[in-house]
Amino acid sequence: MSTDPKKGYVKPLDFKRGCIDMGHGAGGKASAQLMEELFLAAFDNPWLRQGNDQAVFAPPPGRMVMATDAHVVSPLFFPGGDIGCLSVHGTINDVAMSGAQPLYLAASFIIEEGYPLADLKRIVASMAQAARDAGVPIITGDTKVVERGKGDGVFITTTGVGVIAPGIEIDGAGARPGDVILLSGTIGDHGVAIMSKRESLDFETEIVSDTAALHGLVAHMLAAVPGVRAMRDPTRGGLATTLNELAKQSGVGMLLDEAAIPVLPQVDAACEFLGLDPLYVANEGKLVAICAAADADLLLATMRAHPLGVNAARIGTITDDPHRFVQMRTRFGGRRVVDWLSGEQLPRIC
Repeated sequence: MSTDPKKGYVKPLDFKRGCIDMGHGAGGKASAQLMEELFLAAFDNPWLRQGNDQAVFAPPPGRMVMATDAHVVSPLFFPGGDIGCLSVHGTINDVAMSGAQPLYLAASFIIEEGYPLADLKRIVASMAQAARDAGVPIITGDTKVVERGKGDGVFITTTGVGVIAPGIEIDGAGARPGDVILLSGTIGDHGVAIMSKRESLDFETEIVSDTAALHGLVAHMLAAVPGVRAMRDPTRGGLATTLNELAKQSGVGMLLDEAAIPVLPQVDAACEFLGLDPLYVANEGKLVAICAAADADLLLATMRAHPLGVNAARIGTITDDPHRFVQMRTRFGGRRVVDWLSGEQLPRIC
């Protein structure tokens, strides 16, 4: 921010050549200008316009859900998305996996001194568009600035609240022997998109992130099958880790069919090249659903009728196993244990 003493006005932020400085996080006029010209302009809604340190809202009847998620993805921009839309989608999906309708978001930014305002504006615009598309407004937030070299561009934490309608009982501990495991689409897209950008790899077919808000798909599913037992979005650690989490929570085993798990050919080839297993690669626009066997055909057809579930597949069944093992029937007819992710396969993936 700069003021012309002769004319007595504050010059607008330079979104072409300007950078974040420590004054933008000091709580004074520079901070207020950043809030007004960037964040309020992008996220504009009645709650933000009130200018309070909090947002007051009246939720509809039902049980409340809250989720929070920090986003430190590197690089900040990647094929198919960026940290802005990812921070919206990730938290909306965490709320939606309970069967809730997401209502509102809060956002907190940690920005490094010297970060270009042009890039920050691009991130904020992407975030605002994602929130508008999802119908979930960002109604409060906070911004901090750290010294040059003590951050990595931008970190974003988002918190979401939602409400569960009466009659919906979705829980990670809800799976029962005989249930069916459904997957909403191909796995590994997001993680491979990040890695290809990070390592400057070019593949014959571009691999883009699957980042998307899943609450519309969830609502579509629950309208057809309100009795879905469990849902989870397989993000960090991929499908394998997510299924192990659900098996542990429910006290059951799982038997997967390797041939039924959808993987894009270009993602499969990239994973082979990079030495990765698609089962452990992060996704940001997919979900796993567990339902009673009697509901499986209807739920699968319902998922495939939605744009975010056209590649949905039936990938396995729940078994009675006190050891809570996730096993997989391989394409060659054998079986192998699909264990938890060990270590960090792809750091800073979301």
